[in-house]
Amino acid sequence: MYCKITPEFIENLEKIVGKVHVISDKTAMEDFSHDETAPGVAVTHLPDVVIKPSSSEEIAKILRLANEKSIPVTPRGAGTGLAGGAVPIYGGIVINLERLDKIIEIDEDNLMITVEGGAPLMKIYEALDKTDLFLPPHPGEESAQVGAAVATNAGGVRTVKYGVMRTFVKGAEVVLPTGEILQLGGKLLKNNTGYNLLELLIGSEGTLCLFTKIILRLLPKPKEIMILLLEYKDAKSAIATVPKLLKTGEIPLGLEYIERESITPSEKMLGETWPAKGEAFLMVVVVGNDQDELYSICEKIMEIGEENGALNVLLADKKKEQDIIMKIRSNIYEGLRPDMLEIFDIVVPPSMIAVFVEKVREVSSRNQVKLLVYGHAGDGNVHVHLMREGIEKDWKQKLEQVKKELFEVGKNMGGKITAEHGIGVVKAGDIFYSLSEKEIELMKSIKKVFDPKNILNPGKVLPD
Repeated sequence: MYCKITPEFIENLEKIVGKVHVISDKTAMEDFSHDETAPGVAVTHLPDVVIKPSSSEEIAKILRLANEKSIPVTPRGAGTGLAGGAVPIYGGIVINLERLDKIIEIDEDNLMITVEGGAPLMKIYEALDKTDLFLPPHPGEESAQVGAAVATNAGGVRTVKYGVMRTFVKGAEVVLPTGEILQLGGKLLKNNTGYNLLELLIGSEGTLCLFTKIILRLLPKPKEIMILLLEYKDAKSAIATVPKLLKTGEIPLGLEYIERESITPSEKMLGETWPAKGEAFLMVVVVGNDQDELYSICEKIMEIGEENGALNVLLADKKKEQDIIMKIRSNIYEGLRPDMLEIFDIVVPPSMIAVFVEKVREVSSRNQVKLLVYGHAGDGNVHVHLMREGIEKDWKQKLEQVKKELFEVGKNMGGKITAEHGIGVVKAGDIFYSLSEKEIELMKSIKKVFDPKNILNPGKVLPD
């Protein structure tokens, strides 16, 4: 299906980007053979060559050459994905965008920022710290590159108030698998001109294009932030409070459900202590421009919490305490990772979260496995970790059975198998839980139009 890379082909790549930016040593390529996918389902494969271009024109030349020779190409950001989307499962070329990392322009008058696709999110946030504007999406891992965040339509803890990455992408320069460069959208708030190709490409997981430049909409930076931790005796009481909080009309920046057992490894790893007691928590993050306004909102949240079974409410209005809370929350995955097999990021309608968590408990009991739950309660995105504990011998069979049951539970509630981690390679065979045969057929047709030789990130998203 694909041709092998020859020394002559590598020489041609070196002519495009310079010899120093072409890597073919196996040891040096090891970091490009995997991402951060959970150990139980992780896929690894060495590329034949890694290339680091510095412009969209160089990428276009690489893709035209790959098309001519039928060589697979895998786009890669920082490798922080959780679905194997940046793993070169057919070998070939890995295009790493780390040299395309410039902040091109911060346009404060239009509330827009233009960046190159390889710019780390951290670099963007730091640049905006010097202004009165901010970029709301925060997927969690700030080393992630913005182009990859757009390609995966990243979410995160701020989604409930501001939406996912798609909400903020207004324009982009992209390189197609066949080597053409397109300029899509722009510094526009309204654009009804033809089919919206930009919306199609956002979330396509590197299978339809590479994002080389991106225009992102910004918002005025909120001046104040407060965090409330509502403590509960059990999950049911905590999650049942969520719809009532959302009905107040005061949409929080973040609304997270967290279990005690989920945060303990993070506490140990960081040497920090979660400042609240209890077995289950709602973490509510509110922002605004006035402290008095926020205290009023917090009082309302406290009242609703106490009316619905909260044993105690902790208000963190000082930055030091807020930093500890956010640090522990942000590292839950890293804390659990050594002892887990898989993380599921199923999404259901927000009103169904309490029922979903109860069903997770049933799956756990029925299969005699340990399932830890936490996630973005405000937007219906629940993370379920399947832990190794007690299933060392038959874990592969257990994993498949648990996955099947959880996906069925989500499907029956009108949910989908992934909210933010994406399909990648690890869920490509499971996409039928969420999409009809006709939808998959249409997606395959779109892929063929954009990538007739199927060279760009093959084996991802679509089932064989």
